[in-house]
Amino acid sequence: MNPASSKHTFLRVWDCEFRTTVSVLGSFADAALEAKPDERSRSGRDLACQCVADERVIASVTEKPVHDLRNVPPWPPAPETMWEIAAAYEATHRHAMQKVDSLTEEDFGPTVTSIVNGGDAPSGRVRMEHATVARPLGQRDGPGPPRGQSTIYLRQVGGKVPSIYGPSGDQPVPAY
Repeated sequence: MNPASSKHTFLRVWDCEFRTTVSVLGSFADAALEAKPDERSRSGRDLACQCVADERVIASVTEKPVHDLRNVPPWPPAPETMWEIAAAYEATHRHAMQKVDSLTEEDFGPTVTSIVNGGDAPSGRVRMEHATVARPLGQRDGPGPPRGQSTIYLRQVGGKVPSIYGPSGDQPVPAY
């Protein structure tokens, strides 16, 4: 594979984001999975499961010429432990990585049609480059809403927040 290709760059950055998300998930104690900062908020478990769902969406984008992102297949009941969620996240990520890696550079680059809530009325269709539709959790809307929210929850339940794009208040600056 050409190391300068857009697909190669995408896969490299996506895998780095994956490792960062694994470190966030691994910082959660099972006892904190039901924590919510507010009654209307999602739980830590829900946010972690959203990370898995996002990887499933990325895999599905490789399968069809029109991608209906409003109707992602339902996920099984949420696992009881963070270890189980993290294992599902890793397996789903590896599956999605294989699917994207199997695309040719030509298949990866073209514009595809996705259907999303809030797209062009009435169809909801949005045309984007393949890499944009498949953008990993960590690159969508800044540092990834579910992962970013999870770090807030970690802090509220007394957990240690790992480094994401640099040191955190709980992870010292590395010595060089």
